[in-house]
Amino acid sequence: MRAVIQRVTSADVKIGGKVKGAVDGGFLVLLGIGADDTEEDMVYIAEKIINLRIFSDENDKMNLSLADVGGSLLVISQFTLYGDCSHGRRPYFGGAMEPNGANEMYEKFVAYVRDKGIHTETGEFGADMQVSLTNDGPVTIILESKK
Repeated sequence: MRAVIQRVTSADVKIGGKVKGAVDGGFLVLLGIGADDTEEDMVYIAEKIINLRIFSDENDKMNLSLADVGGSLLVISQFTLYGDCSHGRRPYFGGAMEPNGANEMYEKFVAYVRDKGIHTETGEFGADMQVSLTNDGPVTIILESKK
């Protein structure tokens, strides 16, 4: 599983010009699900995201987690994180999980972080979405469950 985490002051996702999900403070998470990802990968990435200490404390050090600051998540499914561009010029997406399994894993991820008490908004799996954000810092972190 791959995730690109951007610390944001705000982010939203629109589908057909209408806001589907929005957060004021927290993380925008672009979540890619690999063909061989398991529930163990999902839990690993979810726990990393919830507990990643990239918010500033009173000494202006990155020392606080999403849970510590009461931040929210905007989670967007992003199969293109598995685009392999090592050969030619067109990405190969064979490393991404097939859509039905990926949607199921995406939904499990969202349910897991919500069960942990994190306010979570989403896009729509497989939809054409427009994502807007104000990156805070900027801070962008890439996580992979297989490393």
